[in-house]
Amino acid sequence: MKANIGISEENRNAVSAQLAKLLADEFVLYTKTRNAHWNIEGADFHAMHLFFEAQYQQLDDVMDSVAERIRKIGHYAPATLTQLLQLTHLTEATANKNDSAGFIKELLEDHESIITFIRGNINPFANEYHDAGTSDFITGLLETHEEMAWMLRAHFA
Repeated sequence: MKANIGISEENRNAVSAQLAKLLADEFVLYTKTRNAHWNIEGADFHAMHLFFEAQYQQLDDVMDSVAERIRKIGHYAPATLTQLLQLTHLTEATANKNDSAGFIKELLEDHESIITFIRGNINPFANEYHDAGTSDFITGLLETHEEMAWMLRAHFA
């Protein structure tokens, strides 16, 4: 059954397309954070292993909420690796060394890329596509990524 939620099909299509890109970015960032958790080495191994675990758990919840938002507006979430890799703005490239500084730098850059992408969609979702709900939703995600980026950035102080 089609979603009859007061947003035109054309606008729901446009919003869903952007959310699919966001979901892809979240998935790649989640995977890279898992990689950091699994492969971290160095004197700070234990602390960073736990830190990256907390971050990927948070990203798992974010991914689920983005996919569910896509479903709430009447679309299907991309769910294959092929689809997600075609949609993402991020790269799978990882550091040559498995140290905390390298992983943190990469993950921070990815969070900042997602922050910029989200920030660029807040007003269009509300004003152009008349979807205040999704605009509000991604504003919350923006705050989540800003906090996660801050936690990563603080390691370089």
